[in-house]
Amino acid sequence: MFSYRHAFHAGNHADVLKHAILIHVLDYLGQKDTPYWVIDTHAGAGLYRLDSDWANKNAEFADGIGRLWDRTDLPPLLARYMECMRQYNPNGQLRHYPGSPWLALDGLREHDRLRLFERHPTEAEVLVGNLEKRGGMALRQATIFDTDGFEGMKALLPPPPRRGLVVIDPSYEDKQDYRHVALAVKEGLKRFATGTYAVWYPQVQRRESTELPRQLEKLGAQRWLHASLSVRKPATDGFGLHGSGMFLVNPPWTLGAQLKEALPWLKNVLAQDERARYTLDVHMD
Repeated sequence: MFSYRHAFHAGNHADVLKHAILIHVLDYLGQKDTPYWVIDTHAGAGLYRLDSDWANKNAEFADGIGRLWDRTDLPPLLARYMECMRQYNPNGQLRHYPGSPWLALDGLREHDRLRLFERHPTEAEVLVGNLEKRGGMALRQATIFDTDGFEGMKALLPPPPRRGLVVIDPSYEDKQDYRHVALAVKEGLKRFATGTYAVWYPQVQRRESTELPRQLEKLGAQRWLHASLSVRKPATDGFGLHGSGMFLVNPPWTLGAQLKEALPWLKNVLAQDERARYTLDVHMD
């Protein structure tokens, strides 16, 4: 169960979609003075080197963030995303990629908090080391748990300030993760109905991948958003990631309009064949 390493995929098309949305949510939460928490159920290592052997095995970032790096026609959602990415590559060379925990830390104010879960023993060790190197306020704001994030998040809900974001993005190597994700959001809403839940899922040739967003729609949340981006047709051998999706419960009301502009642009720029497409469903009753 511990074979997955996100460094293989850091900065790919799925990360572009996920992290552009995440940054917008964090910016939105930061507009109010009230503190908030971020809970990340599958944190990863936090920061990745794109010139490492792991990242260069398939060099997936080249067809993800690499295609955005020199563009000057970015829609606002992606311009903000690239602003954050360039902070980690100040010399203009694309060598580092921040994961969700690092993007969250960048957005936190003094009284905001970050709670990270990572069960992969190597990833957890690297995450701890990366956090120690970051030092300062990050060490005071963040707590790392080497336990199951699906179970651990429930004990933290609702967070003390009653404002927060829960990021749920397991590897889905184990197909049971799809069931665990739906149950985690369902249980989370019972404890913290006003929280924002951001679920990432892969588009792969598995029935569970297609059913997950439908299951999340049926949870009964009054406000939700579902965005997906496919960059190519599914592989004939049934393997590989041809796209991804983000399902948010209680999203910022500003996100839909931003994605309406960004998704067609991303579809064109990240397309790997003629089957590239996107979807956007917004339910804000």
